[in-house]
Amino acid sequence: MSQHAIHVTSEIGKLKTVILKRPGEEVENITPDSMERLLFDDIPYLPIAQEEHDDFANTLKDNGVEVLYMEQLAAQALADEGTKEQFLDQMLAESGYAAGSVHDALKAYLLSLDNQAMVNKIIAGVRKTDIDVKLNSLAELAEDAEYPFLMDPMPNTYFTRDPAAAIGDGLSINHMTFAARNRESLFMQYIIANHPRFKDQGIHVWRDRNHTSRIEGGDELVLSQRVLAIGVSQRTSAKAIEDIAHNLFKDSDFDTVLAIRIPHNHAMMHLDTVFTMINYNQFTVHPAILKADGKLDVYVLTADENDRIKVDYHDDIVEVLKKELNQSEIDLIPTGNGDPIVAPREQWNDGSNTLTIAPGEVVTYNRNYVSNDLLREHGILVHEVRSSELSRGRGGPRCMSMPIVREDI
Repeated sequence: MSQHAIHVTSEIGKLKTVILKRPGEEVENITPDSMERLLFDDIPYLPIAQEEHDDFANTLKDNGVEVLYMEQLAAQALADEGTKEQFLDQMLAESGYAAGSVHDALKAYLLSLDNQAMVNKIIAGVRKTDIDVKLNSLAELAEDAEYPFLMDPMPNTYFTRDPAAAIGDGLSINHMTFAARNRESLFMQYIIANHPRFKDQGIHVWRDRNHTSRIEGGDELVLSQRVLAIGVSQRTSAKAIEDIAHNLFKDSDFDTVLAIRIPHNHAMMHLDTVFTMINYNQFTVHPAILKADGKLDVYVLTADENDRIKVDYHDDIVEVLKKELNQSEIDLIPTGNGDPIVAPREQWNDGSNTLTIAPGEVVTYNRNYVSNDLLREHGILVHEVRSSELSRGRGGPRCMSMPIVREDI
């Protein structure tokens, strides 16, 4: 393992350590009425989702990857009672309870649990029936009278890619787009600051979560030790990209950010749902992000001599990648082989969302068999994992993983 607690200088270097989150009770706390609020299109069947996630984790372990679990790291990071109480106050405030009788009852209830049970319960959601408290506000008594939760469940936590993203020897801890996910990155903030594995390691936070502009890890791709690609997407704003680029140019070896504009919609919410790097010069791509002439809007960000961000527009993604990655050819492998029926179907089920575990070696969902066969035809080693229930959450193997250590290439 690298001597660094966090070290990611590419998308394709051999994966050494990854953070996952096993789906739990929070998934069963989705209802048809709350699906939209919680950003789900369907309700996964938890026992099978857990089996599939274990299959995913075991596939990584069988290939030499150390698997850490976010929920366990979070509980361990709160060993100090003062830290635990500080975390809980912040979590309650971000859940809508900065003070008052409900705040006090929730805090007493959660503090009565051991650390792991407390973390699990916060993620699962706290029901009104879990605590004994009189509701007094008009919102509680009238507007939210039928809603069963005081603290919303966090079913998206099994997509560990988005709340934080490792970049070089540091990371971004992200302000996320929707209220349903904003609290998730608080776990990573406390893990990095307080867990024995990470604290006092000099980990640079390139951008913290205390912003109003949005960015999510699914849009952040580390193409090389000097080039980062970030999607201008439904979930990541141009302002956030300029902000993190400025910080990286000032304090790291990264000198170029490719801001890639993709359609702003739920089906293509992050760059990694339509574009991933799988080898030195090979990428998956969903054909729908390309214009009729095969072009794509790319904005190349660098710093001028006064450390100001300079932006150059290009519309040929292949030429940009060839130049920035020093490659003579770029192989864009189309999801679903570009078929007008297969491509959108397999992209909806995360056919483009590959997790590279070594150059030319990926983990994918087994249901995207057309895309997987095409990857093999292009010389890629494909490890398929089960995916009937996990894919209902609209995220694939890359979405479900936060690599924190990769070998350099």
